[in-house]
Amino acid sequence: MAPTATYTTTTLDSEPTGFVLPDLVSDCHYPLRLNPHCYPVSRASEQWLLNGARLVEPKITKLMGLHAGELTAACYPDADAFHLRVCSDFLNWLFNMDDWLDEFDVDGTREMRECCIAAFRDPVNFQTDKLGGKMCKSYFGRFMQTGGSGCTERFINTMDLFFIAVALQSDDRAKGWIPDLESYITIRRDTSGCKPCFALIEYAARIDLPDEVMSHPVIMAMEEATNDLVTWSNDIFSYNVEQSRRDTHNMIAVLMREQDLDLQGAVDYLGRLCKSTVQRFEDNRAILPSWGEELDRQVGIYVEGLQNWIIGSLHWSFDSTRYFGKDGHTVKQDRIIKLFPKMSL
Repeated sequence: MAPTATYTTTTLDSEPTGFVLPDLVSDCHYPLRLNPHCYPVSRASEQWLLNGARLVEPKITKLMGLHAGELTAACYPDADAFHLRVCSDFLNWLFNMDDWLDEFDVDGTREMRECCIAAFRDPVNFQTDKLGGKMCKSYFGRFMQTGGSGCTERFINTMDLFFIAVALQSDDRAKGWIPDLESYITIRRDTSGCKPCFALIEYAARIDLPDEVMSHPVIMAMEEATNDLVTWSNDIFSYNVEQSRRDTHNMIAVLMREQDLDLQGAVDYLGRLCKSTVQRFEDNRAILPSWGEELDRQVGIYVEGLQNWIIGSLHWSFDSTRYFGKDGHTVKQDRIIKLFPKMSL
């Protein structure tokens, strides 16, 4: 158990100078496993993205500190090297795409959506000059070599939801509008990019669950609980970076406005919501129906994959430099965050 953190979060003018993270890691007891192919696959995937996205400094350094391959290895610990590489390429691409889309307006996001969805539909014959689309062709052409039809369709459909939601987020950002809590939670479940990552659980395990399983309310509730934990904890971990660039697409900003909370109050509130998602996940696991021996075995693999995403994403957030720079391991222990100054307008 990490020590109890105490921190003075206000100055004389009552502006917060920092906050204390909730102890989400110690409260989550799922086993953390790392794929044995982690490091060679991770390094090869990083090189693939460097070449495909034509990154230059400082984005090269940012990519090398991201450690998306390590996140992939924790979330798909049983995948063979080929399938792990496809998953790792996708996650590196997704993080890079997320950064690109932050700089796009609504029309730019719409054009990228059309390009990528077309690449997913026909990765062999679709032609494009867009780097994002070319990388889609690369990893999804490999995906389709073994991906089942249901899993493939789920991936494409949920990627479409991702692009649609990001376009809405871009519009909100341009208008300086902070959505209400209910609207935010709904759109965040799509902007997170978690849903296509869940389709990769099936892909990595070489299973293709039928629609009757994937549309069952209990399975959908477990996916939603996982998405919420990954997403809401990410909003806590990324808040400092996002507030410094005046980005309001964060649940802490939404809670401060809607619930009239100060910064620490919003962080604590969201921390309690994060912990409740794990209980929601377990409550639904306890009432999983049976579809027969073989399907139950496959459902067990899928549910364990969701569990891997919960624990893997929590630990990775401190191993990556994306949120805490090189201080991740210190922050993981003391949980103290000092706010960055806001960028000038």
